[in-house]
Amino acid sequence: MVALADVHVTLASAAGPVNILRGIDLSIAPHQRVGLVGPSGSGKTTLMMVMAGLERPTAGHIAVAGQDLSALNEDGLARFRRDRVGIVFQSFHLIPTMTALENVAVPLEFARRTDAFDLAAAELEAVGLGHRTSHYPSQLSGGEQQRVALARALVVEPGLLLADEPTGNLDGDTGAKVIALMFDLVAQRGATLVLITHDPALAGRCDRVVRMADGRIDGTASPEATHGQHH
Repeated sequence: MVALADVHVTLASAAGPVNILRGIDLSIAPHQRVGLVGPSGSGKTTLMMVMAGLERPTAGHIAVAGQDLSALNEDGLARFRRDRVGIVFQSFHLIPTMTALENVAVPLEFARRTDAFDLAAAELEAVGLGHRTSHYPSQLSGGEQQRVALARALVVEPGLLLADEPTGNLDGDTGAKVIALMFDLVAQRGATLVLITHDPALAGRCDRVVRMADGRIDGTASPEATHGQHH
């Protein structure tokens, strides 16, 4: 589903080039759930942005769902994201002037789907918010906002779901419910999941854990493997 080969991301700065990613090789099979862990600044979010086509690598090759991302221009990347990738952020990123229903319908409207609102309503029902369709983000709790964001990410039936610290702004109980829902929906849809998290227990729910440190992959293991073991 995802294949990265020798991916580098280097940013210019006043003090000279900053190497964010330093030669990442990673392949993720279809339907696999991968937990991405590592200290702040290790490159996890940048790696996710590269997978989403939101950031271009400085060097290396990346393919997602058989699509070579380096071959796409900005419009092509936008279409690729719209049709293939769902993203859930820590801070929800809902549009405050739109209702829950309108927020979920946005990616479908971009795709000019005439059934956008019907599909959005069904997706809100799937995340348990069928009764909140006309509410604005400010009228929803954090957990409800994250469920709206999850519905928006999944409504296009993406092959790949990327989640960056999706419970970072939620209390423990609410976060656990959102995560349980996310894992259920990913399994039902047969999607591939890449989950950035600081929570070892959450990473442990994935099929595989990839550790990052200083812009490199520091190890990859199945959750039940001994700590620090490398494949």
